[in-house]
Amino acid sequence: MNPLITAEHPESEEHLGPYERLRAKITEVMSHVPLRTRITALVMVAVGLSVALASIAGWVTVRNQILSQMDTTLSSHATQIAKEVQIQEDNQTKLQVKGNLDVPLYTDTEVVVFDSDGVINYIAPSTVIPSVQPIPADVAVAQAGGTASNFRTIVFGDGTKARAITVPVPPSEYSPGTRQALLLAQSMHDTQQTLSRLSLVSILVGIAGIAVAGSAGITVGRAGLRPVDRLTEATEYVARTGDLRPIEVQGTDELARLATSFNSMLTALARSQDHQRRLIADAGHELRTPLTSMRTNIDLLSQVFGGGESEHAAPGSGPPRISDADRSELIADVRAQMEELSVLVGDLVELSRDAKPQAAPEPVNLGDVVRQAVDRVRRRAPGLKFDIQLQPWFLEGDPAALERAVTNLLDNAGKWSPEDGTVTVRLADGLLQVSDQGPGIAEEDMPHVFERFYRSTEARTMPGSGLGLAIVRQAAENHGGRVAAARAPSGGALLGLWLPGRPTEDADSTSSGSAAGS
Repeated sequence: MNPLITAEHPESEEHLGPYERLRAKITEVMSHVPLRTRITALVMVAVGLSVALASIAGWVTVRNQILSQMDTTLSSHATQIAKEVQIQEDNQTKLQVKGNLDVPLYTDTEVVVFDSDGVINYIAPSTVIPSVQPIPADVAVAQAGGTASNFRTIVFGDGTKARAITVPVPPSEYSPGTRQALLLAQSMHDTQQTLSRLSLVSILVGIAGIAVAGSAGITVGRAGLRPVDRLTEATEYVARTGDLRPIEVQGTDELARLATSFNSMLTALARSQDHQRRLIADAGHELRTPLTSMRTNIDLLSQVFGGGESEHAAPGSGPPRISDADRSELIADVRAQMEELSVLVGDLVELSRDAKPQAAPEPVNLGDVVRQAVDRVRRRAPGLKFDIQLQPWFLEGDPAALERAVTNLLDNAGKWSPEDGTVTVRLADGLLQVSDQGPGIAEEDMPHVFERFYRSTEARTMPGSGLGLAIVRQAAENHGGRVAAARAPSGGALLGLWLPGRPTEDADSTSSGSAAGS
């Protein structure tokens, strides 16, 4: 373990604030909670908070509306009663009612009349609430007169509440200079009962909302994670049995896309396994022929040079006789079979790398690669003629893989060309075309010439493993290119390899080169 890491970790923990430590702790705890439980809790909290906030907002709104209505009614009654207060000449104040005006005074209502000095002149007591005394704010209303008023909530010693308003009394015709005020207090018992019932209803609604939220959270968690459960079961089934059977996809949401991606991965994995099985089967089939031939030839040579009896020799027979020419032919045949086997093994190793090469790409001039490949093939087939026309084409890639692919194209053309034939090589705009003067490719073989181990009926009698053109296609795909096969104007085979790049070394010309290739 690195000591620097262990030394820095406690120091970083010490520098964390309370909020960061709490968040880290919550994250650590939640990482051990099942996802279904987290989704259920999240839905419960979200819906529960929404219902609770809605209930609180409704309760506050109704409460304010009730109190506002109570204040309006109380103000109207106080103003109406204040108009009936009359001041007589002897300064003895009493509450009089003019005519038959209906001024309701209930048992839960108390009326107090006092002057600007705070002296109470009249009280109409209530049987529900205790006696109410004016406070300095009420006296200030009497002193100000006009339209002043004062609302307040009175809390008595026994816990009862009353809502009170103080309004000025209009000047009387008997004593116009006297200023008085009227205090009207009304019990809030009925209002408190209404608000209590409303609070109870809000609490019950909140609890019911949380219960519904919990049920909804469980339902949402089960329904939402059902595709994940199916995906988990499919993964466990694949790990247990190795059966890469795709799972059923329902819907078009994100989880359906995840299942589709998982199926794509299974399909790619199944295709890769199928390619591996076919490669092993085809490789075993192709290796059997040179190994059998080598075994036969070596067995014959061992009979000649071993001086003893081989397992195939007849008992009692003398050592077989073989001429020097036959012996040389056998040795050359063994050497050829060994070379063919080496080439086959190399081709198999090359094709076993399904992924792109991990080495960093480097600038490559495809024209130079083609020239080097032509020089190598010309030494192998000195009787062939090469008609070459090359234009520069630059790209980023693996020079060794590209040279191997171009060499395979030229070897294929040389194999099918007559003894003094001509191989035509053209490179323009990233398209390399190699044509020969051989018999050409049959129509039924055209779509398969770049497949692994595919050999036409005519090619089965000729040397080769059927992997050379498959290596060409793999190199083209690894470099973002493609391959194609057709019949040349001369009647032979025409094989093409296109690679994306640019006609100059300037990287800004990439787009023009890609457009030309497409």
